[in-house]
Amino acid sequence: MEGTWRWSAVAAVAPVTWGATYYVTGQALPTGSPLWGAVLRAVPAGLVLLALRRRLPAGSWWWRSAVLGTLNTGAFFALVYVAAQLLPTSVAATVMATSPLLLLLLAWPLLGRRPAALPLAGAGLGLAGVALLVGAGTAAPDPRGVLASVTALLMASLGYVLAARWGRDPALVAPDVLSGTAWQLLAGGLALVPAAAVVEGAPPALDAPAVAGFAFVSLVATALAFSCWFAGLARLDPGTVGLLGLLNPLTGVALGTALAGERLGPAQGVGVLLVLAGVLAGQPAAARYARRRPSRSSRTATGSPPNRRPSTSSAPTGDGASGSTPSVPAGASGRSPSTAPRTATPAAADHACGRQAAG
Repeated sequence: MEGTWRWSAVAAVAPVTWGATYYVTGQALPTGSPLWGAVLRAVPAGLVLLALRRRLPAGSWWWRSAVLGTLNTGAFFALVYVAAQLLPTSVAATVMATSPLLLLLLAWPLLGRRPAALPLAGAGLGLAGVALLVGAGTAAPDPRGVLASVTALLMASLGYVLAARWGRDPALVAPDVLSGTAWQLLAGGLALVPAAAVVEGAPPALDAPAVAGFAFVSLVATALAFSCWFAGLARLDPGTVGLLGLLNPLTGVALGTALAGERLGPAQGVGVLLVLAGVLAGQPAAARYARRRPSRSSRTATGSPPNRRPSTSSAPTGDGASGSTPSVPAGASGRSPSTAPRTATPAAADHACGRQAAG
């Protein structure tokens, strides 16, 4: 029991910091520089994780890491930056919490993974909650922020689909989760540098609050959060994982109301509850699927010893997009566990606890 509490506390670092990312981005980071903001978040975090796992991608995973990094860190982080500065913290965090629900729906037509009844009902609840949240307030949320959030979720979902397809190829030896995440962070961040220089000019001047803010979103809410999430995920049961994912939107709502003076109307409060109920209905099934023991052939393809559980990641729904990163969406059925993608997609993990996409 003591071990469970300890690892729950370790894993909880991820959804809490992802939920706080929206508040920090909106309050401390410079406006008008989402591309440079994404670079300054992704590259330092990638370097830290790479220092922990000094492994090079093998073969075609060089360009695959670049593609996944561009979608799941470069574009995703930039869009999250925009959403966090245009939307109230509580709204941004709750909208992004629907990441695994969107993955659930997209995996049906794109990957042929039909969801079970309970997760499908959860997806309906979550989408209804978002509709109430963005449409029932006295002041409608900025449509540009809503568009940025939805686009970020779609980017994360596309990255998941690609990872799922590539993960089915037994000839590909995918990198371990931390080193794969490190290379995707570096690839996504560096890919944005030319675009940032052309579109936004020189990097923004940073005052002390901005330096502290970038240190938080990069080193704490990305490098430390991913490390804690993956460590806890390997040691906790699926039900605990699903509950921890709810800390992401709850943190965003708490910070928005307590520190930013945001107020939700009654209908918006109902919307938040519907999103939480929907995520809770879907996440345990996703986590349970992700933690199933793969076939012997799958473990051999990934280089994992036959008697040891391979590394997998289930992204939180939040800052990022979460969904699940190398796992399947909540409630997916009818597939062998060996077909799950075997590489990390940070977006689905950033904004995946429920990825949640990292915030």
